[in-house]
Amino acid sequence: MMGFIANLFARPEPSVTACGPSDAAALAVLHGASFHRGWSEDEFERLLLDRAVVAHRVMIGRALAGFIISRIIAGEAEILSVAVASARRGKGLARQLLSLHLRRLAGLGTRTVFLEVDEGNVPANRLYQRAGFRKVGRRQGYYPDQTDRNHGGNSPGRAGPNAAALVLRCDLP
Repeated sequence: MMGFIANLFARPEPSVTACGPSDAAALAVLHGASFHRGWSEDEFERLLLDRAVVAHRVMIGRALAGFIISRIIAGEAEILSVAVASARRGKGLARQLLSLHLRRLAGLGTRTVFLEVDEGNVPANRLYQRAGFRKVGRRQGYYPDQTDRNHGGNSPGRAGPNAAALVLRCDLP
């Protein structure tokens, strides 16, 4: 009986799996809540139908907690977007997503992965550095002013001029 009661109050473990076109609506909602300009359901559906795109999601129970999506071209991949629900940030979900995603990309023959990140997004920069990414470029004024959105985004609560993007690279084994 105690085991049954404990199971009722147990928190579901995160589950990281591949995404498909049926996830487009949920990804669009999370992306819109996380970035200055969210992508539409149609944009996600087109991406997820593309054979060159690899995407993973993390679910907690039946709720989408995060995702990562990349495009592979000629042995190189570009991470197009990573998002984790604001209530779930700081719990290691992005690390789990990124780790599985990089292993999958390597398994598909990808040798180099690139991404762009707001230089002011300290948690994301820390995540990528720990995963083996290094700075290979910088794009001044790349991200729009975030003064009208104070949640998630490329740099939560950023105010002022457009932010620079760091171009990062990771070589896979």
